[in-house]
Amino acid sequence: MKEKTREEPKILAAAERQMQAWARSTEIADREHRMHAAHGPKTSKRTYLTLSRQTGAGAHAVATIVSEKLGWKVYDKNLLDLIAERFDVPRMMLDLVDETQPSWVYDVLGTWMDRAVVPHDKYVRYLRTVVRAVARDGEAIFIGRGAQYVLPHELGLRVHLAAPLKYRVQRLKEVEGISESEARRMITEKDRGRREFVERFYHRSLDDASQYDLVLNTERLGIEGAAEHVLSVMAD
Repeated sequence: MKEKTREEPKILAAAERQMQAWARSTEIADREHRMHAAHGPKTSKRTYLTLSRQTGAGAHAVATIVSEKLGWKVYDKNLLDLIAERFDVPRMMLDLVDETQPSWVYDVLGTWMDRAVVPHDKYVRYLRTVVRAVARDGEAIFIGRGAQYVLPHELGLRVHLAAPLKYRVQRLKEVEGISESEARRMITEKDRGRREFVERFYHRSLDDASQYDLVLNTERLGIEGAAEHVLSVMAD
């Protein structure tokens, strides 16, 4: 245990240096993309899609349809696998801080989180780096995690999926096989956690429609209709 304790600072320092190098390279690439968009030939080609969502609005279902049509890869929980691999951190720790309320985690784990491998602020830095690296390769669909705030707006499409509470509760009951009370609790907890996550680390509000290119109501459009709407805009 002592040997492992001595090794952890070295691992963390190496990971931090690697992260900073990746961040510098992606920031340079972002600036080049913006300069090209401002002064170079105009293009409508989009290289990524971000799906912000209310819990139960059907983001995964929409992403799946779009992915199958375009042949693009969907990045959701699998982003945590990439972070764990690139920065040599425990996957379990990433699950604890992924789109959760910081106050909830600290209430449960106490000061132990201060010594953990991945506190919230470090997780967000890792997350930004991995999102940028993935987006540079193009053809990526990101679900949540504030991806729309760290990527060049002109290169992607930023979508928010919403629906009335009654619809979302019913959909979760059917998809997850849970009771109405469980569905309502899941919606309350997840939406609160995501909202606080975005407000704390990106200083934005998930409810601000001006930060999206599209805001779609999946109850009115249906899952397939919402996906088709996204695809039509992507093709413009």
